[in-house]
Amino acid sequence: MTAEDTYKTIIGPSEGVYTEKRSKFIAIALPVHTLDEIKRYLETYQKKYYDARHVCYAYMLGAERKVFRANDNGEPSGTAGKPILGQINSNELTDILIIVVRYFGGIKLGTSGLIVAYKAAAAEAIAAATIIEKTVDEEVTVMFEYPFMNDVMRIVKEEEPEILNQSYDMDCSMTLRIRCSMMPKLRARLEKVETARILGDENIL
Repeated sequence: MTAEDTYKTIIGPSEGVYTEKRSKFIAIALPVHTLDEIKRYLETYQKKYYDARHVCYAYMLGAERKVFRANDNGEPSGTAGKPILGQINSNELTDILIIVVRYFGGIKLGTSGLIVAYKAAAAEAIAAATIIEKTVDEEVTVMFEYPFMNDVMRIVKEEEPEILNQSYDMDCSMTLRIRCSMMPKLRARLEKVETARILGDENIL
């Protein structure tokens, strides 16, 4: 990774197809953010390709790339899920699910043939995808009294965080989001504003 607070993912779904000895491998790459989302996709595609011999997959979640799984779905151990996951890893992607559907063509491929085929199908789907780099962001909420609005707005204008919400009563509040590496400077500047109180922040992946 180029920096601690960036990660790569795909913008939208993409597909790739690989054929080997009449076996057809259809790979679908999908952007995902939660395990529930992955579960729903798997159920959908297992229903859609109910007549396929195998529906194998691998996924990776989170900017730290620590949540992942590979599933062979009945193929010999390590011949399907692992090569798919290997492609996710070698492209340094996360928040991605790759499903590879196999229609058996009547000729066995052997373990090495399967590994090559699942890897190639996953690579095709990734090649067809649009990959983007995202920043890992943090949020911070600052409370302050109305007369100090200009001081806060000046910092916001100069540091350019995203304003998630704001309210202006007797006590004003503003929730801001900015990439992790820029948060210490933003917080330090906000803390210097008279009457400002920071309510804490949370990681947003």
